[in-house]
Amino acid sequence: MDNYALFTKSISLKNLGIESAIIHYQLTADQLQKMTLQSGQGIETSTRALAINTGEFTGRSPKDRFIVKDYITNDKVWWGNINIPFEPEAFDALYNKMTAYLSNKEVFVRDAYVCADLNYRVKVRVVTETAWANLFCFNMFLRPKKKELENFTPEWTVICVPSFLADPAIDGTHQSNFAILNFTKKIALIGGTGYTGEVKKGIFSALNFILPVFKNTLPMHCSANVGDEGDTAIFFGLSGTGKTTLSADPARKLIGDDEHGWTNENSIFNFEGGCYAKVINLSEENEPDIFKAIKKGALLENVMFKKGTNEVDFEDISITENTRVSYPIYHIENIKSNSIGKNPKNIFFLTADAYGILPPISKLTPGQAAYHFISGYTAKVAGTEAGITEPQPIFSACFGAPFMPLHPTKYAEMLSKKMKDANVKVWLINTGWTGGPYGTGSRMKLKYTRAMITAALKGELDKVDYVNHSVFGIAEPQSCPNVPSEILNPRNTWENPNLYDTKAVELAQKFKSNFAKFEEFANAEIMKGAPLV
Repeated sequence: MDNYALFTKSISLKNLGIESAIIHYQLTADQLQKMTLQSGQGIETSTRALAINTGEFTGRSPKDRFIVKDYITNDKVWWGNINIPFEPEAFDALYNKMTAYLSNKEVFVRDAYVCADLNYRVKVRVVTETAWANLFCFNMFLRPKKKELENFTPEWTVICVPSFLADPAIDGTHQSNFAILNFTKKIALIGGTGYTGEVKKGIFSALNFILPVFKNTLPMHCSANVGDEGDTAIFFGLSGTGKTTLSADPARKLIGDDEHGWTNENSIFNFEGGCYAKVINLSEENEPDIFKAIKKGALLENVMFKKGTNEVDFEDISITENTRVSYPIYHIENIKSNSIGKNPKNIFFLTADAYGILPPISKLTPGQAAYHFISGYTAKVAGTEAGITEPQPIFSACFGAPFMPLHPTKYAEMLSKKMKDANVKVWLINTGWTGGPYGTGSRMKLKYTRAMITAALKGELDKVDYVNHSVFGIAEPQSCPNVPSEILNPRNTWENPNLYDTKAVELAQKFKSNFAKFEEFANAEIMKGAPLV
């Protein structure tokens, strides 16, 4: 569909300070896969997808992500542990070293777009050291047609060189790997890491600054789909909560699975041209759309194979639990052709609560929605190290704190206003545990979660009775089509309801402790959304 023939236009990178001997420009997915295989850097799987290993780094490195502090960012960025400042002079010196390092080397260049809405579209040029990283960019960014490339002038440039290692003592980084955004020069530098997610998240972070500051548009770390009636649904959630799975609904068209903007015209547009999904324990039965998308053109990262074969073993986490696949969005059959939706009607906040406290579905007030949005809660399953026996709470503001340059309350206030203006309903969905915490209870069945979301989308929960949760104050429906009523109230599923009450208060206190750092910036309505303890 989008696997265009080789574009023969020749380009120069001299304006970037790169005197490269060989520039591979705008290669097709087939060509990039072939070159990766020929270089010995990848393996073709049984489904003809390409599998590669990203090296030392198999995930993002948040402590090595920086933003250049200058006149554009100085008084706008929320500086701290997430947004770490970097001196302009140090950036320039590192940039010069990096481009000199690339000179006279073979490089791969791709011109692409981000933002499906033409009014917000940004032109991006990506320079990569490897063919497979360029394939990732082919999959994940919007692909220009040949005619659009003739006079293509990039607005942002990404330079990704895994083999280039910084010297922290000289370059001002924490260690040899780094990801740095410069909003004045519109450049993202990535070095010392082969994890492709740094490229995607670098541009996402840039848009999370550009759109609200200059375009009055809300950027969101979410998936989105649209129904036959034109109603758009938005799904927020951290990794492992089911965001990609639940938005790939056979009854609705997928707009995108991870990053979107919400405009003043009340439309939702995808930033990307593809999907980037976790594949740990992937099965055709539970996630058929993702499973079927892993074919030629898809790029698998850090997976293992069944012994003596090139068939992927999705349960093998020998390299990492963060096994991933990227693929162009057209590998999913049921997609929205222009990647734009209008008329948002429902928002779902997804959490995999391993404590088994939060209801499987509840309705939120605008204040509660803003509070839970800023909190961005989920809980990871207990590990086996150092005697850890309980789940671990994870709070990531706006369900994407590592990519948010502004203070989280800025995004929350924008979301709250848009919710009210569009009369959107907001639901909290627990895809985690029921009947007790991890180790005692069981994971909520996917079929029940799907049924609850379907009921909310169809308006079938508008006329049922609700009871407010005694600790969190959120409204719990007392019935839902195709869902056993006894699981709707989590307290009733615990063998010891009094123990549930105690643990619910403990979880609420974790929410309050986490939110303390945001309180001075939060308005009264947001604070009313806090747990009732």
